[in-house]
Amino acid sequence: MKIVTIVGARPQFVKAAVLSRAINEYNKKMGDGVVEEVIVHTGQHFDENMSDVFFDQMDIPRPQYNLMINNLSHGAMTGMMLTKIEEVLQKECPDWVLVYGDTNSTLAGALAAKKMHIKVAHVEAGLRSFNMRMPEEINRVLTDRISDLLLCPTETAVSNLKEEGYDKLNNTIVQCGDVMYDAAIYYSKQATKPHGINENEQFVLSTIHRQENTDDGSKLASIFEALSEIAAKRKIILPLHPRTIKKIEQFNITPAKDIQIIEPVGYFEMIWLLSHCSCVVTDSGGLQKEAFFFKKPCITVREETEWVELIQHNVNFLTGSNKDQITRVFGELGDKNIDFDVNLYGEGNTGQIIVEELLAFQR
Repeated sequence: MKIVTIVGARPQFVKAAVLSRAINEYNKKMGDGVVEEVIVHTGQHFDENMSDVFFDQMDIPRPQYNLMINNLSHGAMTGMMLTKIEEVLQKECPDWVLVYGDTNSTLAGALAAKKMHIKVAHVEAGLRSFNMRMPEEINRVLTDRISDLLLCPTETAVSNLKEEGYDKLNNTIVQCGDVMYDAAIYYSKQATKPHGINENEQFVLSTIHRQENTDDGSKLASIFEALSEIAAKRKIILPLHPRTIKKIEQFNITPAKDIQIIEPVGYFEMIWLLSHCSCVVTDSGGLQKEAFFFKKPCITVREETEWVELIQHNVNFLTGSNKDQITRVFGELGDKNIDFDVNLYGEGNTGQIIVEELLAFQR
């Protein structure tokens, strides 16, 4: 069986590492060459700290193809990816195309495969924010609709698909757990302190990159006003995407001196930051879950989240970009009785389950 794996953005590299390791373990057990994986890097995230470092740290195979498509509008990027991925698929003739999450790379990979009648497996299927203004929501909904194997991380994701009628369509829905939980367990012992961080100082970990926040000057200013108030009480470590830095400069926002802005970090550095922080303030989808994995409360500066089970279990708190809401929730965290001892994302064997599902699939 040959699989073409499409990656392009930071979280997808981490997820791909889980599956690559599971494939290697399966091949060792059954004999080399049973499952062949060809990795295609679209180049969607092109910064050295946000791409190459992950392949190095995760010890996964270098991609056989690097399409180097980036810094374009959504339409131009997706269209160019579609063209280039189609060329790869014509050459490789895989049994499966494996896509992750909700990026332009995800949609382009799924669409190219489907038009060539190649089976598509979507990891993190069924997630919904129910906000069709988010490019990610459009990508995930369209990818789900053309996927053959819908690999859902949670009960909520399965329920979303069934409510949309997917159980009556020609596909297979599987609740397999979350690959990011596998990664957190496997790599936690390799956590590495980022350069320039004082490990004896308490801090809040924050990331801000979501387009709905960074492209709106008033929202971005409100978030940084809230961060400034929080930083007056507890230092904030803020790994910042280059694009967000440009937006801060564009909107003339001056971060408080107690907000320590650092360059984007690798996965092992992020694990260290999660392990040592007191809480997380983010608009990232993945970091909400990772905060839960490391038993840290999370304030999500968005109006909605795909990970509703975190809200339901009172470990994650939605505030939007409203400064008063963000600071109020932060001030109340110490009084909350937060219970992290609940199984939401599987047993840490999601990679193995996905490999078995790909091999067992019949249509």
